[in-house]
Amino acid sequence: MDSRGRVEGIWLKRSHRGPMDAVPEIRVAQDGGIVGGVDRSRRRQITLLEQEVWDRLMRDLGGNATASARRANVAISGIRLAHTRGRVLRLGEARVEINGELTPCERMDEVLPGLQAAMRPNWGGGAFGRILGDATIRAGDSVEWEKP
Repeated sequence: MDSRGRVEGIWLKRSHRGPMDAVPEIRVAQDGGIVGGVDRSRRRQITLLEQEVWDRLMRDLGGNATASARRANVAISGIRLAHTRGRVLRLGEARVEINGELTPCERMDEVLPGLQAAMRPNWGGGAFGRILGDATIRAGDSVEWEKP
């Protein structure tokens, strides 16, 4: 499964605790994160979620929330994120250095009771990373790991 994937969805958060707006593309800036986005730090400039993990969690818990409820910036398919700290992921023309696991917060239980705990094992909440160059990420872009 770790050969090539795709960008399934993109969301932009414009204010702290604000809504996640579905967008067809986002601009990302070298060490600056998502242009027009909020909640960025040096290490956590973009957040990623595996679509397959989200779909499995919804099935297991009997929920029907869309992946935007995770509050991650980008949903991808076909690529595993677990235990990839230090690797570089290409999303279209963008390069993202994975800096760690995106741990689920208590807001996930507001989406669906039990979701926070269900997301905890094996990086189920996704990953966060740092942008390595100015680029645009578009829905439908290919996703793949750079060779080490």
